[in-house]
Amino acid sequence: MNKIVYVPDGLDKKEALSRTTHLCIAAHQDDIEFMAFAPIAECFQKQDKWFCGVATTDGAGSPRNGVYADYTDDDMKAIRIEEQKKAACVGGYSAQILLGYSSKELKDSGNERVVNDYVEILQETKPQYVYTHNLADKHETHVATALKAIEALRRLPHGLQPEKVYGCEVWRNLDWLNDEEKVYLDCSAYPNLGRALSGVFDSQISGGKRYDLAAEGRRLANATFSESHACDTYTGLNYAMELTPLIKDKTLDIADYVCGYIDRFKESVKSLINKFN
Repeated sequence: MNKIVYVPDGLDKKEALSRTTHLCIAAHQDDIEFMAFAPIAECFQKQDKWFCGVATTDGAGSPRNGVYADYTDDDMKAIRIEEQKKAACVGGYSAQILLGYSSKELKDSGNERVVNDYVEILQETKPQYVYTHNLADKHETHVATALKAIEALRRLPHGLQPEKVYGCEVWRNLDWLNDEEKVYLDCSAYPNLGRALSGVFDSQISGGKRYDLAAEGRRLANATFSESHACDTYTGLNYAMELTPLIKDKTLDIADYVCGYIDRFKESVKSLINKFN
């Protein structure tokens, strides 16, 4: 499938991409809305902030049930394109890009086409902030997406690199990160918009996965359990992992960088147990 660039407000595609300030590079349709609702809400109805989403895969492998039980892979591809376009309209995105790769192509470590597409998109959008999957996610396609996004970001000249790059939670929560290392993505604004965006993806919800309830539940849980000795500051919260150092310093080993978070979490658990044992 050729790359699709959908612009909800009908602006010229080049202009729509160039006004982007917040960019989300995701594996699947709907990943964007679940992990990057905070920047979507931050940009909503603003004229100086614009959100752009990138869905990398074609959605052919989606689980399906109910009315979608007999849909073919090609049927699902078409449905998921339309759902993602609807989400872009509801969320007021500057643009929505659909690359249409298979999961197999995306997970192929030698596939340079995906990385090259990401580089081109980054050059066209020049975002200040980039959101992708976190590197401790348990979904293979999500981790492959994050790795290719990091590679693309590392190929940019220093002047085109974004200010911040965040790895967000989808298939593994990030509540285990030590508090001082969590990036707090405030999802408190426009709860109605969050529900509307999640509800657009009917092929997933009616098809057997209540992602809409799960995504909202996680945000609510994070908001309450983020702080044990104070009243709630947020009504909705997602966590992210700071990935910017991996872009600024290309010599950093990615696996070692992520395992550093795990090692520090392990030490904090040991320290608390030893304190009272």
